[in-house]
Amino acid sequence: MTEYIALLRGVNVGGITVRSAELKALFESMGFASVRTVLASGNVAFEQVEADDDGRAETSAALKERIERALGERFGYEAWIVLLTRAELARVVEAFPFDAERAGWHPYVLFGSDAAHLAELAAASSDLDEADDVVRAGEGVLYWHNRRERGVDSAFAKVAAKARYKPTTTNRNLRTLAKLLP
Repeated sequence: MTEYIALLRGVNVGGITVRSAELKALFESMGFASVRTVLASGNVAFEQVEADDDGRAETSAALKERIERALGERFGYEAWIVLLTRAELARVVEAFPFDAERAGWHPYVLFGSDAAHLAELAAASSDLDEADDVVRAGEGVLYWHNRRERGVDSAFAKVAAKARYKPTTTNRNLRTLAKLLP
């Protein structure tokens, strides 16, 4: 079995309500094992059987597409997820380049499905006031450290929240990601 993590984008905000119990039930109905949700922001850890009845393994891309389709049908929205293996998520968490325990700061990871959008966001971070926001590119992610006092009013938060990035990015606190790993 392969352990996966699915990070749903845009749930429990903007009128899209996905309750954790219903989310867990959906994943179990799709044949996944050891399903657990973390917090109410669309985080699911689960195990996938390596092969189907014909002995063929489902690719990550096909698995992602199948989950997005099921989410859309069940909850009535255009679903988009980040799908990672547990090992991939562990590498992302381990590579966080800032002091995650720094008092007064939020440690975030910004995931994206569009490399060009991540590159644009990384380029936009070059002019930031490092007293409020620091951003570093990682493998398929941006690591973001944000001063709590500024929060969603910080320069980078405003850039990352632009409508053009919403369909391709999702952000998670490093502490949430760590809870998905045990």
